[in-house]
Order: sequence, then structure tokens, then C-alpha cells
Amino acid sequence: MASQAISSATSYKNPKLIGINDVEIDKSGKFKYILIKVHDPDKDREFKFIVRGTSKAGYHADIYEMVVGDIEAKGLDCEVLGGGRIEHEPHKKSIKIYGYSQQYGRADHSITQTLLLRKYKDYESVTWSNEGY
Repeated sequence: MASQAISSATSYKNPKLIGINDVEIDKSGKFKYILIKVHDPDKDREFKFIVRGTSKAGYHADIYEMVVGDIEAKGLDCEVLGGGRIEHEPHKKSIKIYGYSQQYGRADHSITQTLLLRKYKDYESVTWSNEGY
């Protein structure tokens, strides 16, 4: 999946996809995250990837339950592509992405990294590793 684009070429024109934030994670701390592919069932092959993470979730599936209703209410479909963990240290301007989800498998952390770099442009370090749980 690493060679896959993080969105379809025309997703930036789709008002439904534009209405979904690319990244929503906790402001700081260590927490689970999932990588989700959101697509418009009315437009063939129009999609984008999003990242969601929070310490409020005991399981990766809890994060999905928190977001799926909002996505479907906008007329979009979504699927979880995997999960992992994020360590977000804003005082150090640092984010570490690692691990996997027992339920969904390992997310493509390189896609997650790309999305986080877009949001946290001023961060000194946004790294990923397949190590750890």
C-alpha cells in the first residue's frame, strides 16, 4: 500500500470528502489510532485516507464507532485499513507512529505519517516504525 496515493486525484473537488478532516487526534499523549479509507459511493473511485486517534478508546474498534456515524451521515462509506499507536508530544513538536491493532492489523504508517506531516507542518519530528505494540 505504500505506493498508493493518499487520496484520489479528484477528491479535493468533492464537497462530501472535503467536509471530513484528514486528521483528528488527541492534543497530546499516547493513544491508539486507526487509518480509514473514506469513499463516495456515488463517485466511482473517489476517496481519501483519514487518521483518527484518541486515548478515550479502549480498543481500536471504539475509535471506529466514534467516527463511522458522522461519515455515513455525510453520504460516504468507510473502511478501516489498520491501526497502531501514536505518541504525541506537542512540547517537543514530536509524533511517533508505531505498532498495530489486534483487530484490524497494522496500518500503513507511512500514509499516517504523510497525513500528520500535512497537519503538523511546524513539527521537528514525525516518525514511524513497525516495532512495538
